[in-house]
Amino acid sequence: MIENAYKQDLKYQEDELALQYLPAVKAMAFRLKERLPSSIDFSDLSAIGTEELIKLARRYDEALNDSFWGYAKKRVYGAMLDYLRSLDILSRANRKLVKAINYTVEEHMLTHDEEPSDEELAEKLEESVEKVHEARVASSIYTVMPLHDQLHVGDEGAALAVIEKDELVQVIKKILSSYKEREQMIIQLYYFEELTLKEISIVLEITESRISQIHKSVIQKIKESVGV
Repeated sequence: MIENAYKQDLKYQEDELALQYLPAVKAMAFRLKERLPSSIDFSDLSAIGTEELIKLARRYDEALNDSFWGYAKKRVYGAMLDYLRSLDILSRANRKLVKAINYTVEEHMLTHDEEPSDEELAEKLEESVEKVHEARVASSIYTVMPLHDQLHVGDEGAALAVIEKDELVQVIKKILSSYKEREQMIIQLYYFEELTLKEISIVLEITESRISQIHKSVIQKIKESVGV
């Protein structure tokens, strides 16, 4: 009887701990959703994060970790990214079409201030608007992933997998150093400060299209540098 009461009290404390940080999880899901296309539902991200938070609260040992949120934050965010990976949306898109779109967008941006619309791309690439839209959505989801994920997705993954992590880090540093200070700042704000394209645009007074173009250019140069 005493043992059952103790277990119930412990479970109550663990659930209370999870409830305390539920607003932080929702805020995290909201911030991530701001950087994703409209097809990704905020409630799905929030539910995934909440489920992970409850699991972590029931495993948490305060003797080993000073701060529960310090212990849980990275794992909750990781669970949300795992959910996005599970969608496997890029593999369903035509990878050649994604590459063709990126190349066409870069060419277009040489003479325009904004990226071309799906309709304009469809006409230039002789593809349906639906296929172009699907490919762009797939590509945009992966822009929120860590650089490591982006470099290991698709046909290039096998080639990059054989490269030592330290070597890849040095390649990334070298590539970034070739960019101007403002362009380096864009990568810093997007990946490490987790600002949205709109927020970076306001801070640096540069268009969202230009920010997107720089991001894609960095990824492509890294791949070229390691020979894929």
